[in-house]
Amino acid sequence: MTDLLRAVLDTNVFISAALSTNPNSPTRELLVRLQKEQYVLLMCDTLADEIAEKLEDRDVTQERIIEVLTIIEKLPDWVVVPPEKIESLLPDPDDDVIVACAIEGRANYIVTYDPHFDSLGGEYRGIKIVKAIPFLEALRENENKNKKETSD
Repeated sequence: MTDLLRAVLDTNVFISAALSTNPNSPTRELLVRLQKEQYVLLMCDTLADEIAEKLEDRDVTQERIIEVLTIIEKLPDWVVVPPEKIESLLPDPDDDVIVACAIEGRANYIVTYDPHFDSLGGEYRGIKIVKAIPFLEALRENENKNKKETSD
C-alpha cells in the first residue's frame, strides 16, 4: 500500500479553514480529510503556538478555535525542530520554522498561501510547496493509487 502523504499546513491554511463559512472550501476539506486520516499532518510546538495565537487574534468563533486546536492537539505527528536546523530562507522567521518542520518531519508537501514561499520556486529539498487545491489533487491521486494497489 502506498504511504500516506506527509504535509505541514501553514498557519494561514488553518486561519482560512476556521474563518470559512463555505463547507466546500479547500482548506476546510483539508481538515476533514485530516480527521479521516487521509494524510499525515506534521506539527512542531512553534507552529502550533503561532496557530493558536493567530486564531485568537482573528474574528474566529470560540467553537471554531476549539475545533482547530483539538485537531492540532490530537492528530499530527509531532516534530522536534532544533533551533540549529532552522535555516534563514524567507523574510519571516516563522516561515523558516515551517520549512524546518517539513524537512525534519520528512514532508512531501508544505501547504501555504503565503507569497514569501514563492521565492523557493515551488519546491525545496524535494518538498513541494503548494496551495490547498493542488494538495487536495495530490491527495485524490494518492488515494486512487492506493485503491488500485489494493485491488491488484
